[in-house]
Order: sequence, then structure tokens, then C-alpha cells
Amino acid sequence: MYRYNDFDRQFVQLRAAQYRDQLQRWQAGTLSDDAFKPLRLQNGWYIQRFAPMLRVAVPYGDINSEQLRVLARVAREFDHKEAHDTSKANAALADVPSLPDRTAHFTTRSNVQFNWIPIERSADVMDLLASVGLHGIQTSGNCIRNTTTDALAGIAVDEVADPRPFAELLRQWSTLHPEFAFLPRKFKVAITGAREDRAATPWHDVGLRLWHNVDGELGFQVRVGGGMGRTPIIGTVIREFLPWHQMRNYLEAIVRAYNRFGRRDNAYKARIKILVKAEGQAFADAVEAEYRDILDKDGAPHTITQAELDRLTAFFAPPPASCDRKSADAKIAHILKAAAEDDLEFSRWLTRNVKPHQNPDLRAVTLSFKRVGQAPGDATAEQLERAADLADRFSSGEARVTHEQNLLLPWVRCDQLPELWREARRLGLAKPNIGLLTDMIACPGGDFCDLANARSLPIAQAVLSRYTDLDELHDLGEIDLHMSGCINSCGHHHSGHIGILGVDKDGQEWYQVTLGGSDGTRLSGAATPGKVIGPSFAASEVPEVLEAVLDTYRAQREADETFIATLRRVGIEPFKTAANAVRSATARTTETA
Repeated sequence: MYRYNDFDRQFVQLRAAQYRDQLQRWQAGTLSDDAFKPLRLQNGWYIQRFAPMLRVAVPYGDINSEQLRVLARVAREFDHKEAHDTSKANAALADVPSLPDRTAHFTTRSNVQFNWIPIERSADVMDLLASVGLHGIQTSGNCIRNTTTDALAGIAVDEVADPRPFAELLRQWSTLHPEFAFLPRKFKVAITGAREDRAATPWHDVGLRLWHNVDGELGFQVRVGGGMGRTPIIGTVIREFLPWHQMRNYLEAIVRAYNRFGRRDNAYKARIKILVKAEGQAFADAVEAEYRDILDKDGAPHTITQAELDRLTAFFAPPPASCDRKSADAKIAHILKAAAEDDLEFSRWLTRNVKPHQNPDLRAVTLSFKRVGQAPGDATAEQLERAADLADRFSSGEARVTHEQNLLLPWVRCDQLPELWREARRLGLAKPNIGLLTDMIACPGGDFCDLANARSLPIAQAVLSRYTDLDELHDLGEIDLHMSGCINSCGHHHSGHIGILGVDKDGQEWYQVTLGGSDGTRLSGAATPGKVIGPSFAASEVPEVLEAVLDTYRAQREADETFIATLRRVGIEPFKTAANAVRSATARTTETA
């Protein structure tokens, strides 16, 4: 993984020192609230429903064990609920005593959030994070956010080229870019280098897919204008092939065009997806014109040389091999035999949580952070420390925060799989549910977020508590369940096979259900927004609605057909009818709708 050099380390430390000075001036009253607000936001400090929230940047999800231990220390020493006065909390919206603290939260954009750090202690946290190269720069504001990619980047067996060096080049190019610090709205880029799109690139402001053209040259297919929110749109391909060395020049052209023509008078119409939808080919023409100017008039200043790509690529070289192949082959055979004959739980873990690797002696292993009693993606201080220990023992000290809100260990020796499984199971991180119903995505919702209309975490807990039977989960098979607490779609409900969206009506919480969404993976098919199946449901109805939908799937499926395949074959109506049939609290609403 990429390691910061002296310049990077000094830059992050100076930024932390700069923030401390700003905080102290605000505390002394020489900096107004209005003046301090953009400064804290530029460092990832939001003010949420009850307390400040810190979003820590994890570039393209790569994190090392040292950084995990510092995140654990932040959770243990600073993320304290009792430091805040929650006596005025709206009991109708949140059961404050039940909310977790001393906990980090993995986000769908591969970052890490904390919900209870007092702002008075924020500078101390910044110093601590900076000691291991972490920060919150550009995790907020109308700027280019953390570039995301495939959690299997650099190790996926279907990979055309490793996207991580390109993601790092984008990080260096976009961080504090003076021209793009105040865009019309936030801007998100995703890159995939594999044949299967596990980065949901069509759902991003810019989606880049590495591929080889007919001449064998490496380049990018470029999509622009994807996004979720209240207007879900799949990105449009504006370049079928862009030579890899022109990536930054072309991205510069896209962002310049957006900066120039994007709306700033209406926040709901400010995302680039609205501009691309409105302008169509005119936007693509504007990008090409900017691109030509950058090449011809500016001298193509951001062209990536082969030497620069090679330099960056060297940072992502695999760790030294420590496995004897002949020995590994024999042990793998023994492992699989034992799994098939002796231990169903281990066999399921191998099937669900362990992925193939470019190196046949290695595997990628996902630690599940989806279990009863904890919000999806939450990790306590102790769990972070133990995950760091696992990364050191089994994965060359490296882990990755996944889009699905888990941690992935990318460098696990095959012969160490049984030992890793035993340790992960002891820590409660080996639940074999990756890709299944309970491996759901959920944002913090109304429990923490000031923008949310409804709570998503209690719904997630209801599902986790109802579906604890592994036999049933494995029988249901692969299902993407995504939940958002509001239309901002941080839980990516639009792209879930089953999507749940919290909405507000007359001050009460309701839940809209969508079916048939896709993030663009091989399982899900082309990226597609789900369809709403009717008026919103009450919170008490959601578990029954989910059960009715899944019962319909069981009744309609053929052989080993997946949920999404059955839904597409028979259509949405049987599922919609079953869901609406279990209405109780909202039955009157349905009759009058």
C-alpha cells in the first residue's frame, strides 16, 4: 500500500497544527461561528444531531494496522457520549441511551466516522490522526471527495489493471486543488480495474473503468453524471477510450466544465448529474473543448509519465511471499477436505468470506461487521485493535475498508485460513454472511445524522435479529439490502435489490421500499435504480414487508435462481402485492392513496 513520504507527513501535521490554531481562536471568540464553520468542515468536522461527527479519510479504503490502532485509540479516549448534554433530545426520534459510543463506523465510501467527539478535543484528535498519516481533509464540502475503488483492487482474478496507482494519482492531484475547492456541489470519483464492476462506477459523478482497446493499449472508459439522492441517474459514457496517461488532464476538463456551467442557485440541482442530463451532448462537447485547450494551450500539464506511474505502482507491489507453494497446495487440499466433511460453519466461511486471489497461494478474507447488537459497519475500540492484530498476523499489516462496510484482509496465506477463521470467530468477526441478506448496507440515519428523516439502525437491527438462522440465510442466497435514513442516499438504497428509504411525513417516520435496484456487479446486472412498490410503510411494518417479499421469492424461484434473477423474470407485481398485503398501521393510508 502507498506510504506517505516526508512531505506528505509534514503536510498532514502542519494541517493539524493549523486547525488547532483555528479552534483556539474560535474558543477565544476572535473567530466567529460563521468563520470557523467552513474551517472545521474542511477538516471533516460536522455538527450532527447530538454532537460533532468526524469523518476520517481512508484513500481508496487502504488502511494499515498502525492506523487501525490509532482509530481504536480515538474511539476509546475521545468518542464519549457522556461528554454531551443529550437531555433535550427528541425522544420520538432517538433513544439516546441505546446509541453506541467508543465506536468507529465504516462508511459506504470507505471512510471512517466518529459520532461523539467533543469539539473542544478535536485538535488533539487531529494530532493523533496525523501521527499515522490520517486526516479529514476533503471529507466534507463541495470539493472532490475520496476516490473509491474495488476492495479487491490489485488482487482480483478478473483484473485488467490495478486501479490503486491511478486512485493515488487522483488523490494527489485533487487534494487542495485551488480551482476545485468550491465546486457547485460535492464530487465523487470511482475507479475499477476489473471486468466485474465492484466499485459501482455508473453511480458516481465520474466513473472510470480500465480496459484494453483492440490495439492492446490501456485506457479508461469515462462515465459522467451518475448519482443517487432525490434524482437517481446512471452515468453517461462520454469517452469510450481515454489513454491512461491523459486521465488527469481529462478529469481536469470535466471538473472545469462542471465548475463553469454547474448551477449554484439551487442545491437540489447543483450536482453534475443534473447538468449532464440537461445539456446532454453539449456537456460532452464542452468537456472535449476544455480537454483540447488543456492539451494544446496549457501544454498538457497533468500528463502522467510512465516513470511516474511506475513510481506509484512500486508502492503497491505485493508483500514478499512467505508461503511454500508445494506445502500450500497440500494444505489447501486438506483444508477443503476438512471443510466439506467436518465443519459446516468453516465451509460456509470459506464460501462466503474468502475470495480467490491473483496469487494462488493467497486469499482475500472479509471480516464481517454485521451482527446482532451492533449497527452495520460499527467497530468498537477493542474490535479495531483485534482487527489490527489479525492484519499483522495474517495480512502483512494491511486491511481495506469495503464499500459494504466491512474490513477485508488482502494478503492471507491459504495455509493460515483455519487459524485466521478460529481467531476471527473468537472475536465475532467470522460470520459467514458476506453477500447475504444480513450483510446489509445502512447509513447512521436519524440516530445520528442531522439531515436524516428517519432512523435506519433500528430497522437494520430488526432484520439482523429476525434473520439469525444461517441455514435460512444461505437458502435465501445473495441479496443486496440497502437502507438510507433520508433521500441523500448515504445507504445507497437506490442500488439495493431491496431498498429501504426513511421519509418524513407530518413529523413522523415512514419507510419507502424499492425493489430491483442494482449497483452494477455481475450478480446484480447493469446499474439500475429500484422501483418504489407503493405508499410508505410504518416502521413496525417493515420487517413483515421484507418477510413477505422474501416469501414471494421462495415461492417463485426456480432451482438455484437468485433473488434478483427471480424478480426480473416474474416482474415486480407479485412482490408488490405481497408487500402491500401485510400493511396494518398504514392500511387506511393505502385505501385512500
